[in-house]
Amino acid sequence: MSILFRDLLKKVGSGNHTGESLNRVEAATATKMMFLGEATPAQIGAFLIAHRIKRPTGEELAGMLDAFDELGPKLQPISSQRPVMVFGIPYDGRTRTAPISPVTALLLAAVGQPVVIHGGDRLPTKYGLPLTEIWQGLGVNWTTLSLEKTQEVFAQTGIGFVYTPKHFPLTNSIWEYRDQLGKRPPLATMELIWCPYAGDAHVIAGYVHPPTEGMFQVALQLRGVRKFTLVKGLEGSCDLPRDRTAIISLSSASPDLERLFLSPHDYGFTTKNVPLGSTEELLTQIQDVLAGKSSELQQTALWNGGFYLWRSGICADMRSGIAKAEELLNSGVVAAKLQELIQVVNSLSENLLSMT
Repeated sequence: MSILFRDLLKKVGSGNHTGESLNRVEAATATKMMFLGEATPAQIGAFLIAHRIKRPTGEELAGMLDAFDELGPKLQPISSQRPVMVFGIPYDGRTRTAPISPVTALLLAAVGQPVVIHGGDRLPTKYGLPLTEIWQGLGVNWTTLSLEKTQEVFAQTGIGFVYTPKHFPLTNSIWEYRDQLGKRPPLATMELIWCPYAGDAHVIAGYVHPPTEGMFQVALQLRGVRKFTLVKGLEGSCDLPRDRTAIISLSSASPDLERLFLSPHDYGFTTKNVPLGSTEELLTQIQDVLAGKSSELQQTALWNGGFYLWRSGICADMRSGIAKAEELLNSGVVAAKLQELIQVVNSLSENLLSMT
């Protein structure tokens, strides 16, 4: 048993009247002790649920990120005229709405905007459809690549995927706790603003509950992150909704967030999200989008592609971004980027197999 960790547990687990939040250094220490196995299983389980009930602060999230920086992997800087967009998408996947982020990543990379994504397999508590399965269905298997090989793919194609089960195995032990507790601990919130890229980055994170926005702002500002976008997205992802006005927060030079409200109706889109069916059905829908075929998912792709083309600075406004996204999809440029990615990943995977 760790006496130090017990003291940290007592601070967050003492209830409304006597409980305290951790400072940044304490939060980093607690995170490292959990991941390195210096705390006992009983202490770790108690801490995760106590911290969940208390709710984290922005300073605590910053400390957790400090620990991830010390223990975890990072893709190294590549040559880019723009900050790399790092998308923080819930690791436990989607269950209700069709995800569009793989198409968004391909679209951005096709015009020279590099993208980094991170995540794992089907994970608690939702065990929803993860990004890895979508990419595999499209012909891109990120799960076999070492971090070094992923770096090569990233440098060549502008798309990188930090696959935590392989690239950050220390996190694997925590998933069992998350499953047994049945609730997402604050670590799952922190993951959304983790930036596993060592260069100039634009952090993009989704969220569900409004208080999370403020926590993210504090954590990112404490960490010196000056370029970020926070999206109240579909199932907590970075995908803009179509069934309601999109609520988006943008980093600005002032201490206050710049709030943006985007109504799909104002840009000619129907106000409905595409439901998630089977994985096979989703993959067919994505292939149709890449082929330039008109569909509801294509409308979602244009809505999101237009926003991120504008937010990256490639397009001057939303309308020109939407028009550019449509041009890129209809011309086959985005589909060609997928084929390039498949070829590079397969080539590196074959080289790896020939060496073993």
